[in-house]
Amino acid sequence: MNAMMPPEDIPDQPQPFLRLPLGVGILVGLLLVLYAALSFAPPALYDYVLANFAFIPARYSPAFLAAHSVDGGSLLARALPFVTYIFLHGSWTHVIVNTVWLLAFGPVVSRRFGVWRFLAFFLLCGIAGAAVQLACNWGSADPVIGASAAISGLMGAGFRLLGRDGGGMFRQQPMAPIFSRQIFLVSAVWVVINVVAGLTGLGTPGAGVQLIAWQAHLGGYAAGLLLAGLFDPLARLNPGES
Repeated sequence: MNAMMPPEDIPDQPQPFLRLPLGVGILVGLLLVLYAALSFAPPALYDYVLANFAFIPARYSPAFLAAHSVDGGSLLARALPFVTYIFLHGSWTHVIVNTVWLLAFGPVVSRRFGVWRFLAFFLLCGIAGAAVQLACNWGSADPVIGASAAISGLMGAGFRLLGRDGGGMFRQQPMAPIFSRQIFLVSAVWVVINVVAGLTGLGTPGAGVQLIAWQAHLGGYAAGLLLAGLFDPLARLNPGES
């Protein structure tokens, strides 16, 4: 029976409140340490990191690059920001808010998926968010940074892991179907919140970057909903439920 359980799933034992799964601890540590290091870095170094590792849609627009006589860089230089932007933040408020959301939704997903699946899933959702941001803001020179899109993906997976009865997150329940009423309702609320935030500019951008990248949030969330079943170790036991 134990061989059929996901790596970190302990169905009948309560989880201590302050006990973080390893995957969540790794991400929290990276987000906080990297921002702390950059907050004390010389302004020139911060600007260099932002220019090269934030996600800037204009970098992928040949028309923009030609019009401004800018070199978009090598293939690797253009690929890296799809991942590195996740780990950059514009202020302590920005990184702390994202850390709180990560602590809220990360543990349930990490315990179900296991460390390496969880980390891969987190990055994939962040990449999907950047891709949607690129498609919706082609040629924009506004840098996008932050883990919000990747965390939105964890939110999508977390909602599916609530199960059909709304509970039993740590037990061997099948995921809620994507087209269930439960998922439709929470998804509608999340879409409305992000669209309103994006169109009205709720919050104050800082450090010259776009903090409310609402299209990226929705892209990461959609990836979380759609791809969660592929990363779930229990999906093979209930293939019709994934």
